[in-house]
Amino acid sequence: MKIESPRFGTLEVEPSRIIEFPRGLVGLEECKRFSLFHPEGGKPSYFILQSLDDPALAFHIADPAQFGFAHEIILSDEEATDLLLSDSDRNVANSVAHLVVVVMLSKSGSSQAMRANLNAPLVINLDTRRGLQHVFARLDFSVAPT
Repeated sequence: MKIESPRFGTLEVEPSRIIEFPRGLVGLEECKRFSLFHPEGGKPSYFILQSLDDPALAFHIADPAQFGFAHEIILSDEEATDLLLSDSDRNVANSVAHLVVVVMLSKSGSSQAMRANLNAPLVINLDTRRGLQHVFARLDFSVAPT
C-alpha cells in the first residue's frame, strides 16, 4: 500500500505494519489506521506515526523515558479488550513485554522547543498491532531535585 503524505512524500506501507486504533485518537476518532516510520540514519530518538486514513495527519512520537518520565498505566477492561490482551496478560502486575507506551511530541512557542504530551500517552500492543490513547484524568507525579 502506498500513501502520499504532504510532509514525507510517497510512503510504502506493508499491511503487516499497520497499527489499528479502534477508537481513533482524541479529537480524531475517524482516523483509526496508522503506521510507524523513523527518520533516516542512526538510532532514531523519535518515530513518525502516520495516519493511513488522512495522509495529511502525522505525529512525532517518542519514548517518555527520553524526558525522564515513566508511566504506570492501569488499563480498564475495555482498554484491555481494545488492545486484544489475553486473560493472562490482564493479570500481570508489571508491564507486559509486548506493550509499549509512547508520547506524542509537538513544537510550541517562538523557540520551537519540543514538548511531550504526558497526559495522553499512546499504548500499543506490538503483537496484535492495536493501540489506544490513554487519557489521564489527573497526573500524579513528583519532581526529584537534581
